[in-house]
Amino acid sequence: MALEVVGGAFLSSALAVLFDRMASRPVVDFIRGNKTTAGLLHKLKIKLLSVNKLLDDAEEKQLRNSRVRGWLNELKDVLFHADDLLDEIKTVALRCKMEQEDSGSNSTNQVLNFSSISFHELDKSLEPRILEILDRLQLIVDEKDVLDLKEGVRGRPHGRLPTTSLVEESGVYGRDEEKEAIIKLLLADGMTGNKTDVLPIVGMGGLGKTTLAQLVYNDDRVKQHFDHQSWSCVSEEFDVIKITQTLYGAVTSEVCNITDLDTVQVKLKKKLTGKKFLFVLDDVWTVNTMEWDLLSRPFECGGHGSKIIVTTRNEGVACRMGTLQCQHLMQLSEENCWLLFGKHAFKNGGVTADLSHEVIGKQIVQKCKGLPLAAKSLGDFYVLNQVLRSGKKY
Repeated sequence: MALEVVGGAFLSSALAVLFDRMASRPVVDFIRGNKTTAGLLHKLKIKLLSVNKLLDDAEEKQLRNSRVRGWLNELKDVLFHADDLLDEIKTVALRCKMEQEDSGSNSTNQVLNFSSISFHELDKSLEPRILEILDRLQLIVDEKDVLDLKEGVRGRPHGRLPTTSLVEESGVYGRDEEKEAIIKLLLADGMTGNKTDVLPIVGMGGLGKTTLAQLVYNDDRVKQHFDHQSWSCVSEEFDVIKITQTLYGAVTSEVCNITDLDTVQVKLKKKLTGKKFLFVLDDVWTVNTMEWDLLSRPFECGGHGSKIIVTTRNEGVACRMGTLQCQHLMQLSEENCWLLFGKHAFKNGGVTADLSHEVIGKQIVQKCKGLPLAAKSLGDFYVLNQVLRSGKKY
C-alpha cells in the first residue's frame, strides 16, 4: 500500500511541472501555427485545473476509501503520461532548434523550421495521444460525484498559507552551491551601478525557491552586512499597500496600521535613507510595471548595495523586476531527494535497516522528479501509511 498512497502536495507539484512545461518556450514554439494542437493543449490545461481543485478533498479521503485511492493513482498515471508527452515535445523542439542553428539559418521567423524525422514522427502521433489523455482525464473528472469529491475541503481555509523567514536548516539538502552563489551576489556592492539591485530566484512550484531565500536571509554574513531586513509574502495579489506596510513594520519593529499609501511610503523612505537593506518579496505571481515602480519609490533613498530578492515561477516577473542575473533553481539530485524523503519517512534521521522500506522508498523518490515538496509530502505520507497499517497512534 505504500506506493498506493499519493500525497496531494505531490500531485500539485506534478501539475505545477506540467503547467510550466506547457508555457515553456520550446513547447510554445512547437505548437505555434498548429491551431489543432494548441487547442488540444489548452483543453488539457483546463481539464488539469479542474482536477487540481479536487486534490485536497481526495487527499483526506484516500486513507479511508480505497476507491479514492484508486482515483488518485489513476490520476497519477495520467499525469506521468502527460509529462512524458510534454517532455518529448520539448526535446524534439530543442533538437530542431539546434539543427536550425547548425545549418547557419538566420531566419527571423518566430516559427521554427521543424524538418527533422523526429518532429514528423511526433507530430503524427501528437493529436491521438493528447486526445487519449483528455479522455482519461474526463473519466477521472466524471467520477468525482460518485466518490463525493468536493472542491477544497470543508473546514479548511482556502488559499495558500503565507511564508515567513524562518527555516529549519537541518531539513534542507542539496542547496549549498546555490546558497553560496546568492550570498556572494548579496555581499557584492557596485556590480551594476544601482544603489539597489533586485535578484530574482526563478523555478517551478515545489522546487524550494522560498527555502533557498530563507537560508540566505538567515545567514550570519548576510545579517551583519545589512542594516535592515524584511520578509514579505506576496503570493497571488501584488498589493502595494500591504507589502509596504509589512516592510515598514519590519524596519521599525512595530505593527503598521497605516492605510494611506503616501503616508506609509514617506515614513518608510525616512527610515531607509542611507541605510543598506535586504528585502525579500516571496512568491510573486504577477506584477505590472506601474505596480513595481510605485512600490519601489521609497527604496531609492536606501544605502548603496541594498538588495531585494524576488522568488517567482514567472520568467516575466523576473525580467520586469530583476537587475541582476536570474538564479534558475534546478531539481534536486536523486541522492539529495532520497535524503530529504528519508528524513520525513524514517524516524532515525533518514536511515532504515529494513531493506524492503529502502527499496520502496527509492521507487517513490524516483517519482518525485527532484521536487523537494513532493519528497517531503510523500515522506510524511509514508510514515502515516506505516502507522495506519500497524494500528499505532499517530
